Formats: sequence, C-alpha cells, structure tokens
Amino acid sequence: MTQPATPAQQSTPITLEKEGPPERGGRRIPFGLRADVRNLSLLGVLVALIVVGGLTKPDEFLATSNLQLVLTQASIIGVVTVGMTFVITSGGIDLSVGAIVALASVWATTLATQEYGFAGILFTAVMVGLGCGLVNGMLIAYGGMVPFIATIAMLASARGLALQITDGKTQIVTVDSVLDLGVKDAYILGIPPLVLVFAAVVVAGWLLLNRTTFGRRTFAVGGNAEAARLAGIDVRRQRLYLYLLSGLCCGIAAFMLIVLAGSGQNTNGNLYELDAIAAAIIGGTLLSGGRGTIVGSVLGVLIFTTITNIFALNNLESAVQQIAKGAIIVAAVLVQHRTLRGSGEG
Repeated sequence: MTQPATPAQQSTPITLEKEGPPERGGRRIPFGLRADVRNLSLLGVLVALIVVGGLTKPDEFLATSNLQLVLTQASIIGVVTVGMTFVITSGGIDLSVGAIVALASVWATTLATQEYGFAGILFTAVMVGLGCGLVNGMLIAYGGMVPFIATIAMLASARGLALQITDGKTQIVTVDSVLDLGVKDAYILGIPPLVLVFAAVVVAGWLLLNRTTFGRRTFAVGGNAEAARLAGIDVRRQRLYLYLLSGLCCGIAAFMLIVLAGSGQNTNGNLYELDAIAAAIIGGTLLSGGRGTIVGSVLGVLIFTTITNIFALNNLESAVQQIAKGAIIVAAVLVQHRTLRGSGEG
C-alpha cells in the first residue's frame, strides 16, 4: 500500500513574495516595508537635488517653464523605463530601447506616413515599437538567444534602418494636430499633455505589475524560471509578452518625442537604454530579476532628469553627466549585492 505523504514530503507552494534580511532578533523585515523606506530615501534625494538646483540657479531652475520642461523630458524616458522595469523584473534586459525609439520616430515621420495625419503617425510609432518587441521576444523566448545578444542585435539593426530611412536628415513634422500637443495652449491646469500620458502609463504599469496575474507571473519568472514552469506558467510566452510590452512603451515614447521635438531623427533615443536601466536599478528593481517597483523607477527617472537639468543650467559638460550616471549605476548594483549577501539570497 502507498503510504500517505508526510508533511516534510509534501511539496511547498511557490510564493511570489520575498522577504528582506533578518533582523538581529531573528525577525525578517517585509520586502514591502523595505521598499517604502527605499522610496522615501529616493524622494529625499530628489528633494535635495531640487534644493541644489534652487541654490545654484534659483531664477532659472525654479521657473515654471523649466519645471515643466523637466517633467516633460522625464515623461519620455519614464515611459521607456516602465517597460524596462517589467523586463528586468523578469530577469531579462533590453538594450535596444533607444534604437527602437529612434526607428519608430523616423518611420512615423516619413512623408508617406504624415499623409495619414495624427492617427497615422501614432499608429505607425506604436506598431513599429510592437514589431521590434515581437522580434526581440521571439528570438529570446523561442529562439533561445541570450537577451543581451538579441537586444544588441536589435540595437544595431534598428539604428541602421533608422539611418537608411532618413539618409541622415531630420524629418520635420507638418501635421498641426501633432505639433499642437507640445504648445502651452494644450497644457491642462499648467500640466503638459505628455506628462499626463506618462502618468497614465505609470498607473497602468503599477496596476499590471502589482494587481494582476500577469504581474505575479513576471515576478515568478524573474525569481525562478524553472519553478515558475513547474507551477504551470508558460515562461516562453510570458517573456514574449514582456518584450512586446517594452516595445509598446518605446512606440509610445517615440510619439511623445515627435510631439516634443517636432521631428524624427535617427539619433533620437540616444543612450535611453542607459537611463532606463539606471533609473530602474536605483529605484529598487533587482538586476537579476524577481523584484521590481514602478514607483521606485519613476523616482529614479526624476532624479536622473533633474541631475541632467542642473548640469545643463550650470554649463557642465555632458561627459560629466554620463560619468555621474555610470557611478550611480555601479553604486546601486553594489548596494543590491550587499543586501542580497546579507539576506542569504546572493
């Protein structure tokens, strides 16, 4: 006769919630509490940067027009970062986001596309983003390619195609309904429309990651893909969906960039991948996967955009900005590794 399984032999259910490192008394700090503390710390850093900007260039930095510009610039890279947060949370990476933004922006601003007006430009930008995300997802999920290699290949291909479409020239947008979104008359209660789009994407992203089965599956795949597969999750399909989501965010960001710049260029989205990854990491998204936070990523975007604005107002070289961002990324990753070793997870 088959003996009933003992409690020790019974399989334990997979849990998607992770706890923090143990305290000295043996208790563990819930991950949600540590996330709140980290977000408050990031908010403190952002406030400190605002104070620095106000002290160094009070008339320029604190001007309403400059603050609106900071929020608008943060909105474009912020939408890309929302998609990047999902990808990194699942244990992947997408180094092609900047190139996808460039390709979508130039494809959506060709003379042939502009003949279809506002809807044609928006539709083209979104579809190009989705198409690139589909290729990335298929190569990674079903082709077995490493995300680093697949997205690097997409980066090179998308940049090359964007250059071929434009022939190195800037494509000026002539559709008034698109350009009107970038003028002050379109602001709602002093808030630029692009900022409202960003807010909508953030809310949708937060709900999708934290309140849906899709989000729980994303955490599961990033935490342990094999355990997720054994739990009945189609890991390959989930990864495909995640890269589609990243491509969709790139398409939306490309349209926003078209509105802001009034043109499409093959150089658009330069180093967006660096900014998006950095913002997600310093916001608390674990580079190895399994943990991610939309709120933290948004705060990371605002911090980097504010730093860039302060550097620009004080006439500091862009090279210094990139060095500072690189140093922040390294510091954030080192802190993550230290935290993981302390909790016994690393």
